Amino acid sequence: MNPTSGPILAAGFPLGSSAGLVTAFEWLGQPYRITRVDMLGEMRTDAYKRLNGRVETPVLITEAGQVVTETMAIALWLEARDTERRISFEPGTRQADRLHQYLAFLNTGFTGAFYPMWVALEAQEATEGEKETLRKFGRQFVALRHAQLEAMMGDNDYLLGDRPTLADAVFAGVARWADFHQAIEPRDYPRTLELRRRIEADPAFRFALAIEDGKPAIGSGAMTGLVPLEQVLRDTGGAAA
Repeated sequence: MNPTSGPILAAGFPLGSSAGLVTAFEWLGQPYRITRVDMLGEMRTDAYKRLNGRVETPVLITEAGQVVTETMAIALWLEARDTERRISFEPGTRQADRLHQYLAFLNTGFTGAFYPMWVALEAQEATEGEKETLRKFGRQFVALRHAQLEAMMGDNDYLLGDRPTLADAVFAGVARWADFHQAIEPRDYPRTLELRRRIEADPAFRFALAIEDGKPAIGSGAMTGLVPLEQVLRDTGGAAA
């Protein structure tokens, strides 16, 4: 890897949660690169499995060529490099603890609530009855997690105050799945809906979606280039994560 060009985020499409981390990188403003990963094709190859054996995105390849998987781990990697505290808070403070609380909830309960519906979508051998059961449970879980998030939120513009943080980025990358799966009526959760609208109108998130869709995009200038996945897999030497 070229250590002078910044880390590389392997961002999945379509509808990858990685869009949230791209948004966070944009807000952070430090150099990084992106490699786009087709989750319906490239991600399922043996070459990609050597990069991440769990066959998932996102994946971060650091300047030193180290592989970091899992959204939570990558978010904490970003937090450690946020010396100007643009998207995080001073370690040891109450706000930093609350940030970690939100990140944990969003990365486990909130994201995991959609799992039954993804299974229903991809389970080719399941009967329609089995798929509908999965969708039913999924809708219940998603509704529960939205209600819990509504209860956690205050009256601020963002999850932790008047500016966006890592938590808002992680939220935005996943929250749009509710529309795709028609899991809830968004208006039943007004705080969550307003937060979604605010972040989805942000230039950083719009940039993330354009990159996801493979469209021309102008971001903050932090993203220094797109790297072909083949190059990333070759340069990492198939390092297992």
